[in-house]
Amino acid sequence: MAPTTTEQTTDRTAAPTRRPHRAWLIAAVAGAAVVTAGAFTTVPGLLVAPLHEEFAWERGQVALAASVNMVLFGLTAPFAAALMDRVGARRVAGGALLLVAAGAVLTGFMTEPWQLVAYWGVLTGLGSGCLTMTFAAAVTARWFDRRRGLVTGALSSSSHLGQLLFLPLLAGAVERHGWRPPVVTLALVALAVAALVFLALRDHPADVGVRPYGATEFVPAPPPSPGAATRTLKVLSGALRTRPFWLLAGMFVLCGASTNGIMWSNWAPAAHDHGMRPTAAASLLSLIGVFSALGALLSGWLTDRFDPRRLLTVCFAVRALTLLALPMVFSSAVTAPMLLFVFVYGLVDVATVPPVIELCRRAYGEDGPIVFGWTNAAHQLGAGASAFLGATARDVFGTYDVVWAALGAGCLVAALLAMTVRATLVKVE
Repeated sequence: MAPTTTEQTTDRTAAPTRRPHRAWLIAAVAGAAVVTAGAFTTVPGLLVAPLHEEFAWERGQVALAASVNMVLFGLTAPFAAALMDRVGARRVAGGALLLVAAGAVLTGFMTEPWQLVAYWGVLTGLGSGCLTMTFAAAVTARWFDRRRGLVTGALSSSSHLGQLLFLPLLAGAVERHGWRPPVVTLALVALAVAALVFLALRDHPADVGVRPYGATEFVPAPPPSPGAATRTLKVLSGALRTRPFWLLAGMFVLCGASTNGIMWSNWAPAAHDHGMRPTAAASLLSLIGVFSALGALLSGWLTDRFDPRRLLTVCFAVRALTLLALPMVFSSAVTAPMLLFVFVYGLVDVATVPPVIELCRRAYGEDGPIVFGWTNAAHQLGAGASAFLGATARDVFGTYDVVWAALGAGCLVAALLAMTVRATLVKVE
């Protein structure tokens, strides 16, 4: 009998088994974390009217918290990726969920506008920023040798699934029970998922003695990478001296302003202005999330087959037309034109992400993912500015019509910028 090697002993995938590979459990747990974090992103929009009625706070004061949340959401992601290389995705994800839970619980006891900014803006912004596409990429890169694209796409769409699952329920609960019970309930959900993450998530297949899914050889766990944060800043420093980065970042500023920036925090109050019930408005926003996931998958397929710059131009142009048409279709009821807006706008909502990732890869090579992380940070800066300025414009003009018109014009500018991006490798020093 041949001697048994240590690798054969520890590699549990060497023997045939009917059990699903451990990687699928890891992906499911990671998905639960992303879904939960995604549920927190749309809550500020549900709080505008209740906080205005209870505390007489202006819309702009509530939107400031959403703005801070979105900015930190974007700025945290590149550094969260470096932190995962240093201490592991399990600790980062679990700690992030504890952070968002703490922010939600403290929000239930606030009495001043600055507390909303500190609790929901800072704490939940930092926590949810750790559970973005960088988290999905970290999990799939280590646990999957095959099916990476499928799993990455599914995890990247999970935040929209969080909107789909939680937003209508939260809107109904706010309408029936007030805003505090739903917020605290969401905090309890985050605590439960944090416990699941600490119990079931593992940083690397080698930690449990298995190969990555689809791999033919056992892969040892890499050592901690203390220099990842330094590299992240160096790549940013180099990219800032190149033209493609400014074009991509500029487009994504306008992209963030015209998508989650305005929709997550201002959709519900805009619908309220037209007499629409909160549950109906939340359901429409959830449908946008569903069509966004479909649009992202379709965009990824198209990016492999067509010039990503042209795809971006089409996406931004279509989005501009939908936003310019929105004042004409908004009403108190869910009508066919309103559903058409939700369908078309949803398809192009996240469809800009795959072509931008591809352009970052073509322009910056192996540094492409990090450059995209910083481009995504610009996206969230635009989102944060839009959340605050959109609500402020509503207070000043008494309507959101001027906001939709301005964002539609911004998307037309982004459509023109898309065709000017250089799609060949740029030397970054």
